[in-house]
Amino acid sequence: RNMPTELALLPFVESAFNPQAVSGAKAAGMWQFMPATGKNFELKQNAFRDDRRDVLASTRAALDYLQKLYGMFGDWHLALAAYHWGEGSVGRAIAKNQKAGMATGYPDLNMPMETRFYVPKLQAIKNIVSTPDAFNSKLPLIENHPFFDTVTIKRDIDVALAAKLANVSLDDFKALNPSASRPVILAAGTPQILLPWDNAAVFQSNLESYGSARLSSWTVWIAPTTLKPADAARRVGMSESELRAVNNIPPRVVIKAGSSLLVPRGDRT
Repeated sequence: RNMPTELALLPFVESAFNPQAVSGAKAAGMWQFMPATGKNFELKQNAFRDDRRDVLASTRAALDYLQKLYGMFGDWHLALAAYHWGEGSVGRAIAKNQKAGMATGYPDLNMPMETRFYVPKLQAIKNIVSTPDAFNSKLPLIENHPFFDTVTIKRDIDVALAAKLANVSLDDFKALNPSASRPVILAAGTPQILLPWDNAAVFQSNLESYGSARLSSWTVWIAPTTLKPADAARRVGMSESELRAVNNIPPRVVIKAGSSLLVPRGDRT
C-alpha cells in the first residue's frame, strides 16, 4: 500500500489508547471506526454482524481509509492526524493556517493534545518493537507464519460449540471473532471465522466428526406483525428479558412487522 512500515503498529496504538471495544463516540473495533465511516468503507453493520470488529475486514477498510487520507493531504503525519481527529478538522486547521500565512505541517497546526501526541505514541511503540533491548523490554516470540487462519462456515453454529470444536477457549474465540456478538454464527451473514493457525485443522476435523447433528440452538424468526417485546417473547418461548438481551431491544421499543429476531430453535420455530 506504499505506507510507512510503522503503520502496521497502528491497531496496537488504537488498542493501547482506546481500551474500550466501543468508545464514547461510538467508534468500535481495533481500528476504532465510527458507524458512518465504516459504512463508507463497506463495513456491514446490522443486528447480527458488525464488520468494524472483524479483524480482516476492518484492517482492509483502515488501509483504504489511510490511503485516501494520504491522497488528500500528501503527508503521512497529517493522514494519521486526520484518522484520529477527522479529515474535516485537519482540513479546516490547514485552511486557517494558510489564511494566516503560516506553515501547514503536522507540528504547525492547532489541534487537540490527544491528536498532537498520537503520532509520537505510534513512533514510540515502533521504537520499542524495533529495538526492545534499548528499552529493557522483552517481546514474545512470534513465529514466521500467520497467527490465524480463515475457516469457511457453511452451517449456522453456536459460538460456544465452534470454540469447543476448535479446542480454544471461548474468550480467545471471541477475541479473534469480535463481530460474533450473538450466541450463534449465522452462515448467511458471517460465512467465515478466524482461528489460531494450529486450531483451524482441529476445527475442521472435529466438525466433520460431528456429522449431521444440529450445530445451532438458535435461529432467525421474522415477526409476522408489530408486537410488544413481551408478546413476541411468548410466541417464541422466551422470557421478555432474554429476548431483549439477545437482540439488544431498548426499553419502550416495539418490534415492527418483518423485523428479524434471534430466538431459540425449537420444534415450532
